[in-house]
Amino acid sequence: MSDNIGFIIGDISRLIRRTFDKRAKAIGVTRPQWRVLTWLQYNEGINQSALADRLELDAMTLCRMVDRLQSAELVERRPDPADRRAWKLYLTEKGIALTGQLKPLGEQLLQEALHDVTEKDQEQLHQLLERFRSNLLTIDDEDSQEKRAANGG
Repeated sequence: MSDNIGFIIGDISRLIRRTFDKRAKAIGVTRPQWRVLTWLQYNEGINQSALADRLELDAMTLCRMVDRLQSAELVERRPDPADRRAWKLYLTEKGIALTGQLKPLGEQLLQEALHDVTEKDQEQLHQLLERFRSNLLTIDDEDSQEKRAANGG
């Protein structure tokens, strides 16, 4: 059976997630928690609503996740001075330490997956995937613009 590129990319993504989940579970983190912690690592001070949008999660689902992460002392909420109803999210020292443990797990997994791929082929793969992502972002933006125009916006 010859799989198309979309299927192969989806399958690779599934395998990476599954293997990472097994390894992250050993240090007490689920993949959804890891995603929140990683986003916060690079976007500290983001509010819950914006983070839910970026993670493509329902606001209440994210709120419950943040509740659990806050109870585990990995994340803290701080009031948003610009909006009394909103909270900004920050990693705690414990959260920063945990993300420091997670990054090597991901890097090691990718190294294992690419162990017999030459450095040149890895660079070419990276460039092709970046172009693929860029094209998809452009398509998504165009579709969003067309939808807004069709809705009179």
